[in-house]
Amino acid sequence: MGLFSRRHRDDAGAEAVVEEEPEAPQEPGTGPWDADDVPAGSAPAGRIDLGSLRIPAVDGMQIRMERAGQGAEAAAVVLILGGSTLELRAFAAPRTAGIWEDLRADITAELTRAKATYEILEGEHGTEILAQVPVRTPEGRSASVAARFLGVDGPRWFLRGVLQGRAATDAEAARPLREVFNNTVVVRDGTARPPREILPLHAPGVTTSPQAEDLPGLDPLEPGPTIAEVR
Repeated sequence: MGLFSRRHRDDAGAEAVVEEEPEAPQEPGTGPWDADDVPAGSAPAGRIDLGSLRIPAVDGMQIRMERAGQGAEAAAVVLILGGSTLELRAFAAPRTAGIWEDLRADITAELTRAKATYEILEGEHGTEILAQVPVRTPEGRSASVAARFLGVDGPRWFLRGVLQGRAATDAEAARPLREVFNNTVVVRDGTARPPREILPLHAPGVTTSPQAEDLPGLDPLEPGPTIAEVR
């Protein structure tokens, strides 16, 4: 990866050139995919229709829909596989610019307010956020939960993923859910939507679960009353 130059002035007013590494781009040839650009054979077992998202079918994977409130439409889907989870949310985005950079600033600000610690890393899809979010255990003790935020800007959409469980910190444990993320298809409808509006989701033939907490503090490993399992 090449360097790029940035000019700045020091305290004495002298101009200097600083060499910096650019943000790591998404690997070529990997998803998530736009509905108009899905490569043949990218999901041999087929995909599950969740509205704005098409999720690759994986044996043993559980699916839980999350609502923003009672009676609201589903806002996210949580995929449970191998003891870890991947939460997916799809957002509308402008035609000519991505929103991940701005959303990262919002996420880190929220993490700071929640007294979480975090670091910015370069991962498979570019810039990622690895956070340790403070929580209370059922016994009332203080603990922390690891959460890794992924983001990909697509054509007029943005897909956010959040890994929790071992997959947040263990690359090998994350691989199955990373592959699901890579092979997810985003379906951006023709409706005019403001940037950051959540794209509509629906359950795969089941009723969605009741209200769930939003991150930080979300524990998607806690089972909801309605979970569909892929077989």
